[in-house]
Amino acid sequence: MTTDPIMARIGEAVDLNHRQGRREDARDLFARIWDDIGGDQGDPLHVCVLAHSMADVQDDVAEELAWDLRALSAADHITDERAAQAGVPLSVAGLYPSLHLNLGECYRKLGDLDRAREHLDHARATIGTLNDDDYGKLIRGGLEQLAERLG
Repeated sequence: MTTDPIMARIGEAVDLNHRQGRREDARDLFARIWDDIGGDQGDPLHVCVLAHSMADVQDDVAEELAWDLRALSAADHITDERAAQAGVPLSVAGLYPSLHLNLGECYRKLGDLDRAREHLDHARATIGTLNDDDYGKLIRGGLEQLAERLG
């Protein structure tokens, strides 16, 4: 359980979307949190996790891509110490497979198959950072599906 209040609020919004199916409510809460953290100028951990989650509630693929790109950019500025302090159970390196998976899927949907394959390759190169737990299996399964879709 996180003691970081912003991470807890992001978790509430994720719960609204994934567990309760309240996508628009989740998007609204994410938007309020985004304003509260100062947008792109906020704590890189908050920016990364919020943007990665906000991407999931977008109706437009180009908007989803923009949020995922924000998340990837912010991830480059997070330290393992900061992630641990916020209660994130992964190292920073463990964030990249999911980030690249989502970017690859966005680019695939937009028809930019070269970029989709680039991100698939990046995700595969970093997948070893994940454990063989439910989360690791979820991301590995997503990579397999993306690879199949890309041929």
